[in-house]
Amino acid sequence: MRITVLTTKTEVGDHPYDPVADGIAAALKKAGHTANVFAVEGDITKLVAGLKRRKPDLVFNVLEEFGSSLYGSVSVAGILDALGYPFTGGGPGELYVRQDKSLAKKLLRFEKIPTPDFAVFSLDAEMETGGNLRPPFFVKPLRMDASIGISGKSLVSTTKELLDRVKWIHEKIGDAALAEEYVEGREFYIGVLGNVAPTAFPPVEVDFSKMPADKPRIMSSKAKWDEGSAEYKGTRSIMAEGLPSELLAKLQRVALDAYRACRVRDYGRVDLRLATTGDIFVIEVNASCYLEPTGEFATAGKASGLEYPELVNRIVELAMERQKQGK
Repeated sequence: MRITVLTTKTEVGDHPYDPVADGIAAALKKAGHTANVFAVEGDITKLVAGLKRRKPDLVFNVLEEFGSSLYGSVSVAGILDALGYPFTGGGPGELYVRQDKSLAKKLLRFEKIPTPDFAVFSLDAEMETGGNLRPPFFVKPLRMDASIGISGKSLVSTTKELLDRVKWIHEKIGDAALAEEYVEGREFYIGVLGNVAPTAFPPVEVDFSKMPADKPRIMSSKAKWDEGSAEYKGTRSIMAEGLPSELLAKLQRVALDAYRACRVRDYGRVDLRLATTGDIFVIEVNASCYLEPTGEFATAGKASGLEYPELVNRIVELAMERQKQGK
């Protein structure tokens, strides 16, 4: 097939777009497809013209931003739908739910899937509560990805600290704030692949064992991106080993339930916390999660027997199967 890898035009080092797009294109070519990378900014006219010029049989959509809108990626999925191009991953509805964490949590609650109690503080300071919260609180931007706006100061113990952090998110990030009860315990990432009969990959665990004692056990922005920080050096993602079979089955079952509840398509990742009480809580559901070859999703895929090129091309197969079923 002719496949266009759609990504965001930006500057990652000396690269005009996320180099992961090149890795995806290489994996597609290895399977015999004709693949090209199309990096776009916020210009709808150029987006549509570029697609019409390329005439793809499928769009492999890894675009995360489009223009200045928080929901730019949602709009692009709607455009792909309207133009009739099959594409991988979530549609506009699924991506909207991924973007608005409170909506995802409401879906989880409706399906009786455990997620921490929460409250939303909108930019006009009105509060929507999901129950009476008990400290400590974990406060983060409602719609941001990649741990933007998350630091050691995100974990607070008093109402004053909570409101101060909410105010900081409003003013510095320009987003609503999501406050939820903090779950002390182990953190796991479960990759899920499929549509009609999705399968859960083996768990990846965040190892906080080398985190300095004065730092909270959270994946902050520094822990993810600042290679010189104590947080980055103190965390690593590893394949979880030695888990009791009952616990492993429960983690994967909760992940699958959350994946279905949020209507994730083709592939995604569910972030879980195993509380010290033994309870499992869904923290986030990431539709169309990041496909970096050494990232958590691809690492778990490899542990389940799918090398990176196979994983990428399996996503293509799932998208096309879904397209045929839709017709």
